[in-house]
Amino acid sequence: MHKALVRTALAPAAIGPYSQATVYRNIMYISGQLGITPTNSTLPEDFATEVKNALYNLKSIVEAGGSKMDRVLKVTVLLSDFDNFETMNDLYVRFFPENYPARECYGVKELPKGARIEISATAYVREDF
Repeated sequence: MHKALVRTALAPAAIGPYSQATVYRNIMYISGQLGITPTNSTLPEDFATEVKNALYNLKSIVEAGGSKMDRVLKVTVLLSDFDNFETMNDLYVRFFPENYPARECYGVKELPKGARIEISATAYVREDF
C-alpha cells in the first residue's frame, strides 16, 4: 500500500512544499485550506466570504479524493481573531448540517498570506481509491 496524492484545480494550489491532500489506507488527510479564491488566488475582503471559500476549497479536495463531506471524520479550524468564531460557526454548519465530524478550533496569532481562517480535515475514502 502506498500514499496517494490528491490534486484539484478547483482549490488553490499548495503555497509550499506540501500536497492539497494525501490518502493512505482509505483515510484522506487534507492540508489546511485558506479562504483564497481559486480563480484569482486572492483573499476576499469580508470574513464571511473567506470562510465560505475555505470550506468550498476543503469540499473540492474532499470530493477530488473520492470522499464526501459527510465522511469527514475530524476538522481543525484556525482563526486569527476568535471574535469571528460565531460567523465561522454559522457558515460551517451549512457544509456539515448533520452527522457532525469531531472538531477543534484554535485562536492563533497569524496565518499565511494574512488569512483570517484556515481549515484542515481528515476524511474516510471509498475502499477502491
